[in-house]
Amino acid sequence: MADVLHTSELKSLKLLNRGKVRDIYGIDERHLLIITTDRLSAFDVILPTAIPGKGRMLTEISNFWFERTRHLLPNHLAGIPLEQVLPDAAERAQVEGRAIVVKRLKPLPVEAIVRGYLVGSGWKDYRKSGQVCGIDLPAGLQLADKLEQPLYTPSTKAEVGEHDENVDYAHTVGLLGESLAAQVRDMSLKIYSEARDYAAGRGIIIADTKFEFGVDEAGTLHLIDEALTPDSSRFWPMDQYRPGTNPPSFDKQYVRDWLETLDWDKKAPGPELPPEVAQRTAYKYAEALKRLKG
Repeated sequence: MADVLHTSELKSLKLLNRGKVRDIYGIDERHLLIITTDRLSAFDVILPTAIPGKGRMLTEISNFWFERTRHLLPNHLAGIPLEQVLPDAAERAQVEGRAIVVKRLKPLPVEAIVRGYLVGSGWKDYRKSGQVCGIDLPAGLQLADKLEQPLYTPSTKAEVGEHDENVDYAHTVGLLGESLAAQVRDMSLKIYSEARDYAAGRGIIIADTKFEFGVDEAGTLHLIDEALTPDSSRFWPMDQYRPGTNPPSFDKQYVRDWLETLDWDKKAPGPELPPEVAQRTAYKYAEALKRLKG
């Protein structure tokens, strides 16, 4: 397939980490190079099949939101052009459009999840207990119902191959301290609310999302990693939204649904995706980008 990068191979910089989707290289003591590959993970397993162009689209969507939210808080973008850190044209061509130079920050050990609609693990939680992550909700809600107020439901950050674990707000206070935990919660809700309202004007419902944050040496909070992409969020087309049913989404849910039809134990190695499933998933990412940016 054209325009596919499953695994980056840069010789001029030191590889520090390969995550589920991103490869991270060290530039110097103050900067990193983050490359968003076309890898796709489902059920916390990295699949062998890459999604054409996915990394470029995710990078463009993230950068769009970083720009739109910078009035609320700083983010990790360093504003340094790629040519400056990858002068070799061949290396640069491998990662152009999917690589960003970022500040080295200290990541916080919390995933900041905001839920605006009752779906996914939140729906399963609610059906069992009438709560989502320990938060009481009114009786009689349906699948995919809009919540009266968005919920902040943090989780711990797991290693690759492990599962994140939902925790309560008090647990994050223990990890971060009272002031920083409150800042992470309040900023997560504020960014989500602004993004939700913008996306609604573009025909997209952002049902839920996950943010990651880091701090600099002065302790200033920054938005890091990715922001409001179809990988870190559930995007629904507004014209197909019906409470009581799970709307189709602009993300890898299509792949998850296909995987659920297989006899697979959800452990590595994952199965290869048929070309039509990979291509259909790429179209969903492209549609989200097109709608958001107009």
